Amino acid sequence: MAQRLIAAALAALAVGVGSCGGRGQDQETAPAPTHPLPSAGIAGQEVTVYPLSLIAADGALGWDSLIGPRRAALDRADSLIGAMLEERSPEVNWVLPPALRRASARAPGMLGDPDKMGTALLRSTDLKQIPDPLRSQMRVLNGVAGGRYAFVPAGLLFVRSPDGRGRAELSLVVADVRTGVIEWRTVAHAPGDDPWTALRDAFKTLTPSLP
Repeated sequence: MAQRLIAAALAALAVGVGSCGGRGQDQETAPAPTHPLPSAGIAGQEVTVYPLSLIAADGALGWDSLIGPRRAALDRADSLIGAMLEERSPEVNWVLPPALRRASARAPGMLGDPDKMGTALLRSTDLKQIPDPLRSQMRVLNGVAGGRYAFVPAGLLFVRSPDGRGRAELSLVVADVRTGVIEWRTVAHAPGDDPWTALRDAFKTLTPSLP
């Protein structure tokens, strides 16, 4: 698996897809190109999709009313991400956040709550492995709910783009929860006239071969 993901990343680089990573830039600077989702390396496997736990917007955008309360915004983002994964990468058996929550609820106290696991820390580009105790929590939950690989939306930011519109920046990782290795990361980004259009268009950049 790791070799296939690395090969996919190198191939993307060879055609100018660019490097991945966290934002680390002034919001008025054009972000780095997005790495395509390496779905070929995880095709046919169960991959757990962890819920988003971090969402934030630049107040200058005036999008607070469009985003809504935090819990509702997180749920809406999770729903959109799940739908886009199933629509645009159906070759992977995605185990979406509602299934993770049901698995966790079957053994309260033994299985961690996926909404409270601190997955937002994985947006740091300095991390090459999932740190404990997060790694242990994810490994146990994955053992009940799905396979060894996790797709983690580690943070969603809405910032101001140079053209004055808002831009969605969605930090993503794919990790092997058994070894703890983060095998792929990128930031999907796109401008939009509202947050949800921007997020949808950002997600589309993960599968550039599709319209």
